[in-house]
Amino acid sequence: METVLWRERKRTLFGLPLSFTVYTLTETKLFIKTGFFNIKEEEIRLYRILDITLRRTLEERIFGLGTIHCCTADKTAPEFDIIRIKNSKEIRTLLSNQVEEERSARYVGVREYMGDEEGALEEGGVHE
Repeated sequence: METVLWRERKRTLFGLPLSFTVYTLTETKLFIKTGFFNIKEEEIRLYRILDITLRRTLEERIFGLGTIHCCTADKTAPEFDIIRIKNSKEIRTLLSNQVEEERSARYVGVREYMGDEEGALEEGGVHE
């Protein structure tokens, strides 16, 4: 079982965690669980995340929240948002550091995802 580094619920009106969306970050994956009756669980491997952007609307700033937008090399989730979370700057930094650690551990470089179809990294493989 992997160590959970961070877990948070999406926040709604006035920054309250009254939502059925839960984000969980481990050392190698980010999980996004949504829904109440029909549950959807997404699993994003950190080494596939290419770009991380923090967005904070005026309302989010007032309540100490932010949204992290991620672009990935994952075909099922090419882009996703970690919506309305507390401590968004710190979480963005934590996520970014974990992405870099995971990419280094797997010897993954950005070129594997940038149009190099012959050298594209396969799931679990290492590109030299």
